[in-house]
Amino acid sequence: MIKVALLPQGSVSDEAARYLFAGTEVEMSYHKLIADVFLSTANGHSDYSVIPIENTIEGSVSLHMDWIVHEVDLPIQAEWIYPSVQNLIGRLEELSGGGQTVDNSRIVKVLSHPVAMAQCLQYIREKLPHADLEHVSSTAEAVRIVRDHPNSGWAAIGTTIAAANNGLDVLDKGVTDHDNNYTRFLLVGEKPFTDRTSEKQKTSILVTLPEDYPGALHQLLSVFSWRRINLSRIESRPTKKKLGNYYFIIDIEMSLDSVLLPAAFAEIEALGCQIRILGSYPSFTYEG
Repeated sequence: MIKVALLPQGSVSDEAARYLFAGTEVEMSYHKLIADVFLSTANGHSDYSVIPIENTIEGSVSLHMDWIVHEVDLPIQAEWIYPSVQNLIGRLEELSGGGQTVDNSRIVKVLSHPVAMAQCLQYIREKLPHADLEHVSSTAEAVRIVRDHPNSGWAAIGTTIAAANNGLDVLDKGVTDHDNNYTRFLLVGEKPFTDRTSEKQKTSILVTLPEDYPGALHQLLSVFSWRRINLSRIESRPTKKKLGNYYFIIDIEMSLDSVLLPAAFAEIEALGCQIRILGSYPSFTYEG
């Protein structure tokens, strides 16, 4: 049986993992911290880790990318795009004449993961401007904390699954500020992902430019340009070795097995650049 490490049950990571592994017998290994998710797979306790890496609204999750680059050596085996639908979760109030209602004025604190919170800031400003905001390790953890503090006036931003798992109510559905809110997830681990196939293939690399080489980035990009190789993302991150030194993470819409990529990589190395292949993998898009 495949064992998959991920953030807590009821989180968006949990929903996304169930989509990717639909129809496959999988044991989910839930962890509170993303560091423990990575280390579970790095130490051989699980086959894969599920890593949220990029969001439509907030962009890249730099901490998670830094773990892939600096802390562990786990190849990317798949990526998939999944809708990130957040909801306001708490307890409905009982009316004296029967029925239930939501009284936003009684909500004094809202808890969630910082990325999920940022996706709902406009809603919070309009509906809950008086509430304190508190960041926790995951949306599922936020819901659990609210569950454990009844009658406190606390609410969480999280998934409907987390609400159901913890016996709480969805106070308001779909509170994200944009309807096209999607999160990109990576599956990392040593084993190739063969449960599903996709016509869309990608390759991710990390490139370090030579120092004191004017125009190096331009020449690097030209290697792909004249071959008409499409890049879906290029992002700079500090090397953490010297101020002003950066490496570049590049996502290429092409498999490593293609004819063009090996020659492109050889030309990049001839420029004095260092290349680290982060993975060559299938790419999936959610079809609800």
